[in-house]
Amino acid sequence: MHSVRATPGEGPLFAQVQALVIQRMVDGIWTPGMRLPSEFALAEEFDVSQGTVRKALDALVHENLLLRHQGRGTFVSAHSAKRELYRFFHLVGKDGIAPPPQTSRLISFERRKCSAEESRRLKISRSDHVVNIQRVRSMNKAPVIIENIVVPDALITGLGEGNDIPNELYQLYEQSYGVTIHKAIEHLHARATTRAESCHLTLIEGAPLLEIDRLAFTLDGTPVEWRVSRCDTSAHSYLSELF
Repeated sequence: MHSVRATPGEGPLFAQVQALVIQRMVDGIWTPGMRLPSEFALAEEFDVSQGTVRKALDALVHENLLLRHQGRGTFVSAHSAKRELYRFFHLVGKDGIAPPPQTSRLISFERRKCSAEESRRLKISRSDHVVNIQRVRSMNKAPVIIENIVVPDALITGLGEGNDIPNELYQLYEQSYGVTIHKAIEHLHARATTRAESCHLTLIEGAPLLEIDRLAFTLDGTPVEWRVSRCDTSAHSYLSELF
């Protein structure tokens, strides 16, 4: 039995239960799509009240780490194309409607030693290798986004070897490599289209682009992907819903 007791410096009981649940997900004990034990069983195991367990699980549902299905129980969230678009893709049409499924065209794919900045962002050694993907994403058949994606080769071993690179990478990371993206931090910048980008996005050189600089993290806080997306927003907007 894993007893959870409030001790100085360890925070509230519900937060300690949260941490234990997350740790089991990180350790692969509870995997995406798996149903958790009942609140009663968890309360007995962690030596806390059902109310404490419910509060902890409610917080994890709010963070999209867990899903509740009426009459079926609580499940570990799994990435799907629809969920990935909802949580991590924020471009919409000028009418505010989310885009239809997108397509991608690969520009380049290489496996190489990381740069100094990639080492700093991804918390890896300068001698480590990364996979670098550059691609163009289209919406309504028009090229809208040019992306530069860098992932540590050690975490996503074998990516791209003999297989096509799918449009929704987070789903691939989870299903093929056991790497679940929990959160992402984004920085937005205004940039001018370079000559090379103008060819891929069918824009004039110097046209304005929205740059989305995103670092994605796993459940235990490990940075797993650095993605820089440069977006043509002449027919689209960046939508962020705050709760």
